[in-house]
Amino acid sequence: MVEFGTLDILRNLIDAALWTVVLSVIAFAGGALVGLVALFALVSGRRLPVMLARGYVEAFQGTPLLMQLFLIFFGLPLAGIEVSAWTAAIVSLVLFTGAFLAEIWRGCVEAVPKGQSEAAQALAMSYVERMRWVILPQAMRIAVPPTVGFSVQVVKGTALTSIIGFVELAKAGTMIANATFEPFTVYGFVALIYFALCYPLSFAARRLERRLHVAR
Repeated sequence: MVEFGTLDILRNLIDAALWTVVLSVIAFAGGALVGLVALFALVSGRRLPVMLARGYVEAFQGTPLLMQLFLIFFGLPLAGIEVSAWTAAIVSLVLFTGAFLAEIWRGCVEAVPKGQSEAAQALAMSYVERMRWVILPQAMRIAVPPTVGFSVQVVKGTALTSIIGFVELAKAGTMIANATFEPFTVYGFVALIYFALCYPLSFAARRLERRLHVAR
């Protein structure tokens, strides 16, 4: 058994939590880009882009993130593409996040009254101009609270990457608990750190929802 003081345990967990934060930020930023592309495909009204985007969203929403991690980490090497745990974690989380954000944002775009688009069309605005100046500004106002709220799921989803060996907060907690035989202390700190990361996001989502009067 390794002798670890309480401060040593906490310090090591905080170091590991930085990787959780980095992974969450990359997953959310990358997922936002992927989700934006899928969103435009979904609302384009063109059959092929809609079918492709719908297939992507359904595939990643309809399967567990754990299975997606396994398929990318163990499946790509079978096709001759070697990937590290870091790469597999990023790819999985970006695609997972993109699918959910695309669906969240599609709902927000469709929540904008159709009369807004029809009025802009009557003013001879093109599709791009309607989206840029009329639809997206209103949809973004609706989308901010659920988008911030979903970021909590991204942070918690990073814990699953420990299954494929990526050392983030959950994996570090397991390693330290095995070394110290103090699981209650270690996982107690792990839970507190996750709470410290997620609670401000949940709080911000509620505040934004009230401030933007989304419920009205």
